[in-house]
Amino acid sequence: MTELFVEPTIAIVLTGMLVGAAGSLLGVFLVLRGNSMLSDAISHAILFGIAVVWLLTGATSGPVQIVGAALSGVLAVFLIESVVRTRRVRQDAAIGLVFPALFSLGVVLLNVFARDVHLDEHTVLLGEIGFVWLDQINVAGWVLPQSLATLAVVLAIDGLFIALFYKALKLATFDPELARTLGFMPTLLFYGLLSLVSGTAVAAFDAVGVVLFICFVIVPPAAAYLLTDRLAVMLFLAVAMAMASAPLGYVAAVALNVSIAGMMALATGGFLILALTLGPRHGLLARRARRRRLADQPADGASSA
Repeated sequence: MTELFVEPTIAIVLTGMLVGAAGSLLGVFLVLRGNSMLSDAISHAILFGIAVVWLLTGATSGPVQIVGAALSGVLAVFLIESVVRTRRVRQDAAIGLVFPALFSLGVVLLNVFARDVHLDEHTVLLGEIGFVWLDQINVAGWVLPQSLATLAVVLAIDGLFIALFYKALKLATFDPELARTLGFMPTLLFYGLLSLVSGTAVAAFDAVGVVLFICFVIVPPAAAYLLTDRLAVMLFLAVAMAMASAPLGYVAAVALNVSIAGMMALATGGFLILALTLGPRHGLLARRARRRRLADQPADGASSA
């Protein structure tokens, strides 16, 4: 019983669910702010932080690695914002300038100084969720996959941050000027949120890779946005869809003998397509019905006259 969580299927699915929950929980606020692609910049920039932390401390995992790499994500955002403030470059172009530079530096550092260390850009980008159950630790008599334990702690920290600053985050997301007037410091909240995104990306990279993490940060929140206009409901739906994508993707991957992470990402896309089609206000069918009603109104008025 104490080794339940290292059974391969359970370990893989639970790891995917935890990454999905943590990523989508933070991603809701990025999507609402129109900053969802910052998660892409952060997730690639952490390779630079991982390389620097290893050079300074020799650590390839653990809290020091998470904090150090998270700071590199914050550095990426700071550099992007600095470029945007010049008013000569738009944000999308600034992202395209900064994150390839930091990612390239990370690749160079790893190839020059860390050839014999189990660190490479392929691991960071793609991970290998199928092997998460092999790296095990003992916690209070329970044998757990290392990634599962780390992600559980990270998810708890993310959830605590959202719970403690929910009202401030809500106000800063929808009306940052009012939030600043009321003393909520929206810029500080924003960087705090991005620090958590960076830390979560680092915790996720060894298990699922940053590509699937980016998918969880963007796609379920985007699907939830199409289904509701209430923030609390959007958070619930985004997390639910992300967590459901893990077992659905795993079952499909085993049945088709294809990439597990790829099928989990595809499952999130399935939820997005359903939301895009069936959303009560923003869905394609709802929009078509509204257009049809508007087109019928003049005809009804003319017939009654």
